[in-house]
Amino acid sequence: MSAIPGRALHYVFKIGDRAKNAFFFRQILGMKVLRHEEFKEGCDAECNGPYDNRWSKTMVGYGPEDSHFVIELTYNYGVSSYEMGNDFGGVTIHSTEILSRAAKHSYPVQKVEGKLGSLLTSPDGYKFFVIDQQSAGSDPVQAVELHVTNLGRSKKYWHDLLQMQLLEESDRSVRLSYGSKQAALQITQIADPLDRAKAYGRIAFAIPSANQPPLHEAVKAAGGTILKPLITLDTPGKATVSVLILADPDDHEICFVDEEGFGELSQVEADGEARLDKYIAKDPFQAK
Repeated sequence: MSAIPGRALHYVFKIGDRAKNAFFFRQILGMKVLRHEEFKEGCDAECNGPYDNRWSKTMVGYGPEDSHFVIELTYNYGVSSYEMGNDFGGVTIHSTEILSRAAKHSYPVQKVEGKLGSLLTSPDGYKFFVIDQQSAGSDPVQAVELHVTNLGRSKKYWHDLLQMQLLEESDRSVRLSYGSKQAALQITQIADPLDRAKAYGRIAFAIPSANQPPLHEAVKAAGGTILKPLITLDTPGKATVSVLILADPDDHEICFVDEEGFGELSQVEADGEARLDKYIAKDPFQAK
């Protein structure tokens, strides 16, 4: 298999209260709603988890998805919370504005021993480490951290099989990327057994459609876990995409979507903010 020209896209969070999360991601972190989509039934690729019900997807970030790493907020109607595990380490952001906004709104900020920056925790418990400095590039999101149980095994999977470039390495963690100008993936070994619980997420990358079948075959030949073979997904009124869903040795879910289709699908919606607010107001499960 030839080298994979990949691009880090987003990480998926399941959320239980859209209003509280809209406040946190917009007013505290300063992200924008890039697009908002509503679905009447579950996703064939389990984009919303193992739920066959009405759900929504809200993409939030600091800029367009073709040049920024963003967050996908997945909301299942009627599900108000998810049990948190220890699989997700956090998102690192460089910003000189977030901490002042947090102080203005009296939003809790903590220091964590052994971690750079200040910790802000989302309403559902997801961790964001804010380093109070200007981002060197256009995207303030610097890295996403996942916890693993065997660093050597995980490095072999992500670096050797998925062909991510090795950026940094220590005895407890490895930092990888598909390119120097995009958010990095940090995998960190923990001593405790890994628990993905109910809130487990999914990291997504875009690759050219021509690279999807060879990647599928390479993972299959290596005995890797394939959660969903190459399938197509439709979004009403938008482009169709092809996706391949894998799982690493610790069962972290990984989506590889075709760059061509995703480029069309992920266009910023001018009315995304308004549509999210409209559906929050109409939601019978939303706490008033």
